[in-house]
Amino acid sequence: METKTVVMEKFFIVIRGKSRKGFCRGCIGRVEAETQRGELMGLLYGGGSSSGTPKSGGIVKREDTYPLTRHQAQLLLYVSSASKRLELLCNPQLFTAICELSQNDLVVVRHKKGHLPALVKNLMQIGRKENKDDLHMLGFEVELVDSECSLSSKKPAPLPLFSAADIVQVVPSYSVPLGLHWKDGQCGGLNRKAVTRINSMPNIGSRGRQARENPTEQSVTQIQSPSIPHVSLEMGSMVEVVSSSGITVYGVIRWLGVPAGKTDEWAGIELDYDVNGCSDGKYGSQRYFTCKGNRALFVPVTKCSPDSRFFNSSTGSKTPKPTETSPVPPFEESEEDAPPVLESEALSLLVGRMKGIQGHVNSCYLDATLFSLFSSSVTLNNICQKPADREQPLTCTLRRIVNCLRRQGFVPAESVMNFRKQLGCDTFRTEEKDPEEFINVLFQKVLRVEPLLKLRSRGETSQGAYTFQIFLEKKQMVQMPTVQQLLDTSCLSCDLKFEEMPSCLMVQMPRFGNKYKMFSHIIPSMELDITDLLHYSPRECFVCGHLAEHECLQCLPDRKLQPGRIKQYCTTCNTQVHTHPSRQGHSPKALAVPADVPTDAPVPRHMMQLFAVLCIQTSHYVSFVKYGPDPHSWLFFDSMADRCGDDQSGYNIPEIRACPELGDFLSQSEEELARANPSQAPELTRRLLCDSYMFLYQNPAAPLSTSNPQES
Repeated sequence: METKTVVMEKFFIVIRGKSRKGFCRGCIGRVEAETQRGELMGLLYGGGSSSGTPKSGGIVKREDTYPLTRHQAQLLLYVSSASKRLELLCNPQLFTAICELSQNDLVVVRHKKGHLPALVKNLMQIGRKENKDDLHMLGFEVELVDSECSLSSKKPAPLPLFSAADIVQVVPSYSVPLGLHWKDGQCGGLNRKAVTRINSMPNIGSRGRQARENPTEQSVTQIQSPSIPHVSLEMGSMVEVVSSSGITVYGVIRWLGVPAGKTDEWAGIELDYDVNGCSDGKYGSQRYFTCKGNRALFVPVTKCSPDSRFFNSSTGSKTPKPTETSPVPPFEESEEDAPPVLESEALSLLVGRMKGIQGHVNSCYLDATLFSLFSSSVTLNNICQKPADREQPLTCTLRRIVNCLRRQGFVPAESVMNFRKQLGCDTFRTEEKDPEEFINVLFQKVLRVEPLLKLRSRGETSQGAYTFQIFLEKKQMVQMPTVQQLLDTSCLSCDLKFEEMPSCLMVQMPRFGNKYKMFSHIIPSMELDITDLLHYSPRECFVCGHLAEHECLQCLPDRKLQPGRIKQYCTTCNTQVHTHPSRQGHSPKALAVPADVPTDAPVPRHMMQLFAVLCIQTSHYVSFVKYGPDPHSWLFFDSMADRCGDDQSGYNIPEIRACPELGDFLSQSEEELARANPSQAPELTRRLLCDSYMFLYQNPAAPLSTSNPQES
C-alpha cells in the first residue's frame, strides 16, 4: 500500500463509521501518513485519566474523521468519555468559545452541586511528556463564584480542575456589567490573588482582555453586528445577539426604548436560558419588564438581529445567518446515511431541551411520528438505507432530517417545514392531521415502498395496508385490555389474517382523535405473538398442543377458557370442548392446514417487539420510544414541550426525557399489570396508559418491503 508522509502536524477525531482496528468513534489520533485512497494512517491517543502517550494506531477513512488543531486535540483528550467529546464537537459555538477562553473569563461549569458560575484561572497541562510523540492533555483550573459574586473559597485551597466538557456555558462579556462588575482585579470589593501561568503552557486567547480594561463600555463594544439585511424589530420579535467571541444568545424582545443614561434606542430581551449576570427585567435601578432571574439582557437595538435558527413565519423565508464562520464549523452533510442512535449513546445525544424535532404550526403529529420511526428502530433503518432518488426532493429532504436527528440530536422547525411543503398538499403545512394519514403518504409517496401489511379477509385475495386499525365492540373486552388482546379480538371479529409475517406493524387503537376513546387505559404488550393471526401457518391446539385444525370465535371471551385468548383446537379437542352445554351453539371454522406438517410437530412462535408508542392528549401528539434492549431504555419526546414568546412571534422548544420508570412498570407480569392502578403510576407511565393512540412493533429479523413497482 503506497503512502505519502505528512510533514505538517495534523490531528483528528473519529466522528462516524464502524469501529475498526485501533480506531472507533470519539477516538483522537495524529496523522502519520495518507494512503493513495485517501485514508489516514495515524497514532491513537488515550486521554481522560490516562496519559497522552500514543498507542499503535491504524487506518481510518478521511470522511469518518474531523480535523483538529493541536490545541483542540489537547482539550478533547482530557475528556474521558468518547460520547461527550462528540457531543461537545456538535456544539461548535460553545467549543470555539472554550478554545478561546482567557484568564478571568466567566463560565458555567458542571459541578456535583449543579451548574455553577466560575472564573477561569489557569490552563493546565496534564500528564508527563516523556518522548516527542506524547501529547499533553489540557484542563482548566477555575475559581467558583457564589450567587452574590464573592469567592466561594474563604481560605486558600487547591483550585478544582475541569475538562472542556465540564464547561456548559461561556458567559458573553457584554452580560458581565449588568450584574458583575470587574475592576482592578476585584469582585464585589474582595481582592483576588494574581495567578502566574506555567511557562510551558500555550497561550490562551485574549478574548476577554479588552472588555475588562474598559468595563463600562462592554455592552456596546463587545457585540458585533452580523451582516444581515435590515429587518424591522418590534415587541415580541425573536432575536439573537452575537458577542465578539462568536457566542450567540437568543431571546424575545420584551421592551424597546431609551433607558436612563442612554441616548439611543435599546432592547430588553428575555433570553431562552439563564445567563449569569443578567437581571430579572431591571437595568440599573429601573425595572422595564419582569421575567425570571438571569434572563433579562439589555443591549442597543442595533446589536439585535432576527433569530436565524427558525423559520420566519411572517415573511415565509429563512433569516440569513451572520457571515462569520466559526473556527470549528458544524459537521458537513455526508452522503453516508447515519445509523440508528445506539443505546449507549442515546441519552448523551438526545436527552434535554432543544432536542429531537422542533414543532411548528400543528406539526406535532408529524414530529412524533418521524421521531418514533427513525430515531432508534433497527428494522425501519432499511428505509433510510435505500438509495434516494436524486430527482425526488422529498426523499432527499427526509434523509437530511433523519441524518440530522441521528447525528446531532436536533432538527430545526425550518427543515420539517420544508418537508411539509413538499408533501404536495397545503393542509400538511398548516392543519392538524392524524399520524395514520401522514404514514400513508410517507410510505407510499415519499419512500415508495409496498404496503407493510398484507391482510386476507374471509378467504379472499389479500389487500395491502400500512397501518392496522382495531375494530371491535367494547363488551368483547375486559376493562383494561392489552394490545395483544385487542389485536386478537379485532382480527377474529373481522375475520382477518395476515398473509405473511410483517416487518413493521403499526396498530391504531379504537379511539377517534381526542374526543372519543373506547378504553380509558390500555396496557402495552412488549411483545406481540401473531402466530395465530397468520394465514396458512401451522398453529397449535389451545388444549393439547398438537396441530390445530379448527378455530372458534365464540370461545374467545369464555371465562372458563382464559378470556381474550384465541382458541383453536385439533379435531379431538374441538369435539370435546364443544360438547359442553354452554358451547354447543358455537360455530367453529376449519383452518387451512399445511399438508406436510406432522400433527405432533412443535409450532414456532412469530413474535414482534414494541419499539414506539404515539400518544394524544387534547389534540397534541407525543411519543415514547424504546431505544435499546434494556427494559429501562425508554425516551419520552414532545416537539412542543415549552414555548418561548407568544403565539405570533415565539417558537417551540422540543424536549426529550428519559423515562426508565416505564420499564419498571412494563416488566411486571400480565397478572400484575391487570391488577395495577394506573392512577398510582408515575406521570409518564400514566400518560402512556391513558393516551395511547398507536403502538409500533417491529420484526428485527425481517427486511422491510421492497420498492413499490407501481411508483417506480
